Amino acid sequence: MLMISTRAHLRLPECAGLGGLERMASPGISVEGCVDRLKCYHYALLRCWRILVSRLTAEPVYELKMAWSLHAHLCAEHVTALRDRVAEMRHPPLGLEKVPNEALRLFFDEIQAAPTPTDVIHGIHQVALPALRDAMERHLADTNPLADAPTCRILKFAFQEIGEMIQWGREALASDLPTVCPAQGGEVWGQLLADCMAAAGTMSGSGPVDPRPLVPQFSAQGWKYDSTPRRDARFPDPYNMGVHAEAFLYNPDFPARAKTLMMYYKRLREIDVPEMMASILTEIEDKPWGFYRDLTRQLWDEARHAMMGEAGFTALGIDWPAFVMVNFTWSKGLNEQLTPRERHAVLWFIEQGLMNKTGKRYEWEVGTESGDPLSRLFQDYDWADEVLHARIGRDWYVKDFDNDPHKAAAYGSACWSKVVSDWKKYRTDGLTQHRNWWSGLYEEFCRLRGEAPDPAALAFRTTYADTRADLERIAASG
Repeated sequence: MLMISTRAHLRLPECAGLGGLERMASPGISVEGCVDRLKCYHYALLRCWRILVSRLTAEPVYELKMAWSLHAHLCAEHVTALRDRVAEMRHPPLGLEKVPNEALRLFFDEIQAAPTPTDVIHGIHQVALPALRDAMERHLADTNPLADAPTCRILKFAFQEIGEMIQWGREALASDLPTVCPAQGGEVWGQLLADCMAAAGTMSGSGPVDPRPLVPQFSAQGWKYDSTPRRDARFPDPYNMGVHAEAFLYNPDFPARAKTLMMYYKRLREIDVPEMMASILTEIEDKPWGFYRDLTRQLWDEARHAMMGEAGFTALGIDWPAFVMVNFTWSKGLNEQLTPRERHAVLWFIEQGLMNKTGKRYEWEVGTESGDPLSRLFQDYDWADEVLHARIGRDWYVKDFDNDPHKAAAYGSACWSKVVSDWKKYRTDGLTQHRNWWSGLYEEFCRLRGEAPDPAALAFRTTYADTRADLERIAASG
């Protein structure tokens, strides 16, 4: 190809800084070739998203629940960007729901069915995501950065966050996790994943295809979603319903400094929301992609809120596993007793309740009054998140009730009332004694600050035996 020599006027960067004109004048990937590659990236990120969401509920290790919540959100965001980019270049039907090839399907089926979290992390963070990052890097080198500038922007952003996920995976596999939960895949499984990649023509589908026999290993027996929440050893009393946080928080007789402790507990307890929301995302299969993207954002927000509680206790110098009994009775009850649609109804009903005078504004006011700047900050962002969540509920839940929020709220409350609280049975069966851990937490807080406990706050004994978190009466087991 004959080229002329050029010099930018005033020695300014050429082509808006995308690169030199010689690079722009070179051929690159066609639109069809670009779309084919994007569909492969889309499929890979979609499968990573689904694996992370579907493994979250039953995973006991708190740090894995939190990381998988974040990584599922990142994958969902990049899936959305890729879908939008393909839609810019092609008319419907876009074919985004098609599997690019069967080797790629088997590759992700194997990771989905992997028996241990160590295997899952190896499959996603050490094999799938690095292969995807390599494919995107190759795409950026192959394409014309002027003609395909919108795609390049999307890939550069994805490249960065995929790199962060890969780094997390390296650190996770260098931790004590593989010792406690040894991988079961071994060399045979590792070779199977490599063979799948070779047979697929790499993660972009554009590389040389090397067909070879592919014999399923973990996926041969299939895989079934486990909706039962599980917790690690730092949650020694997960059935404990002995401290009614909302009854304390909304009582005007108790001091704001003590209420900050209860708000940190409420934030940490939000670990059960991702456990429940993951079941909605996994078990509802007929919604538009926007539903899954938005609810995954909310799932990640709720995980952030749990970590806010953890950070709050850390800032106060309190060893939360020793003093706070975080239960899983809400997520367990909803997952075991309600349909996915009913769980969504309860979620929206609770979110709506957080918008009233005893909701997020009130918690921010308490955080401000307490004199704890971290509590004020966390409640400020928690409030902002709930505004978004209320909008997500209107978009994806209320519209099923002719956009009538009163009908939607009545159904949500009725669904919540269907969840039977086995408060007495939990104790009878020896699962918990519903120990009042509040007094010990509050005394420790006051001891660290050299303060005398408020007598009324110290004497708080209200439990969840008879009322829900919104102070309504709850169903009781026969």
